[in-house]
Amino acid sequence: MHEISDPRPVPAAGEGKRGEDGHLGYLLRQAAGVLRLRLDRAMADLEVTLPQFAVLTMLANYPGLSNADLARLALLTPQTVSVIVANLARRGTITRRPHSIHGRIQHIDLTDEGRDVLARCRQHVRTIEQDITRDISAGDEAVIRRWLVSIASREQATGA
Repeated sequence: MHEISDPRPVPAAGEGKRGEDGHLGYLLRQAAGVLRLRLDRAMADLEVTLPQFAVLTMLANYPGLSNADLARLALLTPQTVSVIVANLARRGTITRRPHSIHGRIQHIDLTDEGRDVLARCRQHVRTIEQDITRDISAGDEAVIRRWLVSIASREQATGA
């Protein structure tokens, strides 16, 4: 008869394969998960989800986008963007207007309320980003930013 041994304890973040010896992709995912959780909690008082924040941010930077453009830029599915746009419109943070040529396409813009909500969200994001970068130099942050952008740029260039 075999004895059943106690399972190994689950390592904490920073230990074992959840630490510096872990796979890089896992470590990126672990860090992204922590960031998402912190942002979700911070924006809950504004009743804004992280996907809604992404949509508001893209509209602030690229006014007049369509649902399809928003989905691509915010890294969301078209179905998710449709739900988000409907909810944001109900809340009064965005407006929709028909495309001048293609009747089914609608351009989406922020309202004054949308700009106000986004500004309050950005305050939370800025605080959290300052916290997660507090232990790295500005030069290291620049290197990390270039590296992350290069990963995304290479994938986009290869059609992935």
